[in-house]
Amino acid sequence: MTNTMETAFAWSLCLSFVVVFISLGPLTYGRVKAGYSAKNMSAPRALFDELSDFGKRAVWCHQNCWESFSIHAPACLLCLISGVISPVAVLAAWIHPFLRIIYIGAYVGDFPPARGLCWVSGVLCSTLLYKEGLTALLSFN
Repeated sequence: MTNTMETAFAWSLCLSFVVVFISLGPLTYGRVKAGYSAKNMSAPRALFDELSDFGKRAVWCHQNCWESFSIHAPACLLCLISGVISPVAVLAAWIHPFLRIIYIGAYVGDFPPARGLCWVSGVLCSTLLYKEGLTALLSFN
């Protein structure tokens, strides 16, 4: 059972990284639609003001995906290192990347209630992983 749980935390870590790359799809679409080309490679952020509202949301969404990954990845690693044995933590680990995929659609699609719900739920999943990881780590007396 422990191996299955460790696998869930490793998969969550990897899938959360994949989510960051999925967010490149809308970002690329928004940039291309605004006229982004190879000549813009020297200053890609200078194009921001020329982006449509969709393109701007795609940029912000991509940035938030990196921020979310920087919170979630250490939580997964903590659970892996401390040997967490908790079905609730496994559930949170699996749910997080899927919430983040829905988040991308809600963000670029401009649906704030769904975006907010996915964001809060994702943060709660990561927080739960930190709680379970620290609990397991501190119980190693």
